Amino acid sequence: MSRTLEENLVGRRVLITGAARGIGAGLARRLHERGARVGLLGLEPELLEQTATTCGRAPWRRCDTRDRRAVEDSFDYLTDRLGGLDVVVANAGVTPPAHIVEGDPEVMRYAIEVNVLGTYHTLRAAGPYIGHRNGYALVVASSTTFSPLRGVHGATRGGAEELGEALRDEMKSLGTRVGIARLGEIDTDRTLIDFDGVAVPPPRGSALTRTSSITVAVDALERAIAGRKNRIYAPSRVPGTDSVRMLALRATEMTRSIELRAHAAVPTRGRVEGEGAA
Repeated sequence: MSRTLEENLVGRRVLITGAARGIGAGLARRLHERGARVGLLGLEPELLEQTATTCGRAPWRRCDTRDRRAVEDSFDYLTDRLGGLDVVVANAGVTPPAHIVEGDPEVMRYAIEVNVLGTYHTLRAAGPYIGHRNGYALVVASSTTFSPLRGVHGATRGGAEELGEALRDEMKSLGTRVGIARLGEIDTDRTLIDFDGVAVPPPRGSALTRTSSITVAVDALERAIAGRKNRIYAPSRVPGTDSVRMLALRATEMTRSIELRAHAAVPTRGRVEGEGAA
């Protein structure tokens, strides 16, 4: 008899970045309700503590994922409190404005540091803990990779996705699985607030005018963790993304898989800051 979604989540030890608000906080609460044990990382101590309180006084720590040492220390602290780790959710990310020529280079730098380096630091720190047959890493990427109106965001989130692909190949022999979640425009603070905290209207004709609720994303991520899925799409058909582009994406994935198998078959010569439990 197959196990239910709840049965697959009971007792799972899950660390979530970007857990102070939005999708991260919603996912933490959902997993706690299903019987999982969660550890939280984020930038806003008051909100983290509130989320932790609703998750049965879950352990938490303030952490900027751009800081490698802070990430490593935070993983050591939280995995000790959780008694190990089964799942990491690399959710922390930002949505910068789309402009390049007229945009601020510092905004681009910040987006790369958070969305790419932050994901790298998170996956690297998690690796030693999830390197077992029940281990799972879930990278939250973005279907807006294909939207010219969100080009900077798509470029940086695309980098996060590639890191997930690399980790999947690297840890496959250990039994660890890696999932990549491509989310459409979800109605979160990150969607509507710029870096300086000022609300910004979505560009005309953007998919941002047709956002999906956080529940859509949380439902998809919950199912992904329970089933240790490889590919996750939320919503199942992303507003503003036509079917041809989605088919092109699937074709790219198939090509990547074929190339990896072919490469493996070719013989080579000589392998020459605040913390607490709310």
